[in-house]
Amino acid sequence: MSIASDARFWDRSSRKYAKSAISDQAGYERTLERTRGLLRPGDRVLELGCGTGTTALRLAGDVRDYLATDVSAGMIAIANEKHAAGPIPALAFRTATVEALAPDAASFNAVLGFNYLHLVRDLPGTLRRIHTLLAAEGLFISKTPCVGDMNPLLRLALPAMRAIGMAPYAGVFRVAELSRHIGAAGFDILATENHATKGNDKRPYIVARKK
Repeated sequence: MSIASDARFWDRSSRKYAKSAISDQAGYERTLERTRGLLRPGDRVLELGCGTGTTALRLAGDVRDYLATDVSAGMIAIANEKHAAGPIPALAFRTATVEALAPDAASFNAVLGFNYLHLVRDLPGTLRRIHTLLAAEGLFISKTPCVGDMNPLLRLALPAMRAIGMAPYAGVFRVAELSRHIGAAGFDILATENHATKGNDKRPYIVARKK
């Protein structure tokens, strides 16, 4: 299994994913509103793991520049279709990993990663890379499923599902472990919140500032 195989999984799943409903719409709206309040009109924003662009299309009109990226070309194709139907001048979509972004792009005021960090294969390395892409005192804003705090049956099922192509790579960590990794990458954590409005959600919304 590799990043390329993960990309193929999401390419195959992209049309079905685009049609699926958000499981907690009220919680999602809360996340959007909280994030919008942290962004400023003059900001340059990078979103990692943007999927089919739903969040980018909701937030990009409030900032100067918004680059939304995803490893899956299939996801980005759908995002561009949606963007063409309602263009936002500040918004651009690109198929890319965080490692592929130019080192001299370290002028983003905010990096967003929603439902993203559990899908990366090198969590410490990804967080360090995000740190380099941020301007001084820039914000990293994430909302991440912490599989280590979820139902043990899910943790047991994931390897088997990956083996038969029914799931991509997913890292298993707890909220406390994720927070330690973010701190070790050079961030001060400003807030850890739960935006769920139903169910026993283990997806902390974390706001961190580059030291």
